[in-house]
Amino acid sequence: MKNLLSGKLENYKPLREIVFEALREAIINGQLKAGERLMEVQLAEEMGVSRTPVREAIRKLELEGFVVMIPRKGAYVADFSTKDIADVFEIRSALEALAAALACERITEEELDELERLLIRVADCTAANDLETLVEVDTQFHDVLYKASRNDRLVQIINNLREQIQRFRTISMGTPGRMRETLEEHKQLVEAITERNVELAQRIAQEHIENAENRMMEAIREEMRSGGGRKA
Repeated sequence: MKNLLSGKLENYKPLREIVFEALREAIINGQLKAGERLMEVQLAEEMGVSRTPVREAIRKLELEGFVVMIPRKGAYVADFSTKDIADVFEIRSALEALAAALACERITEEELDELERLLIRVADCTAANDLETLVEVDTQFHDVLYKASRNDRLVQIINNLREQIQRFRTISMGTPGRMRETLEEHKQLVEAITERNVELAQRIAQEHIENAENRMMEAIREEMRSGGGRKA
């Protein structure tokens, strides 16, 4: 916890934003775990700041679904149920389809070249069975697509939804055969966008997210059967 703000205080953002981003990152990467209580005084002391930016950050995290406030008990890191995850994926599949459709109409040649380069990196990660790097490259791939939509509000909403389930992504990507499926789905999506085929791009983007959801749910159900115990 003491390194949450390491290297972050040098930028010129307001302190409340820096604290918010640090706490959100800690939740996403599992440093702050689901169900863990967020104590304002303790966090402020560990981060070397006053309670005010911590309090403001926790409120914003609650609005974005990362934190739940329990009356007379305080703030806790949100623990996603399988229904919560399904709800997020349901929204994401529709928004990803919209982003793909807009990208078909608005993407630049430079962005298409960038997608092609990222496809090569996805293929390399798949061949090397490098799950950790693949998750990073997959994020970059989707970021290019979102940017190509030229709709900042859409990008903001999708990123928020994606971040809420970021901690579960390796579960989906790590299931047998999913890395290779992801590569093929990405290739098909780039082809459809290159051809400016809006209908096909929408369908592939939606199926890509639905496939990721199905893989994740299979893994979670298996974990529950083996006694891992995520709530339903």
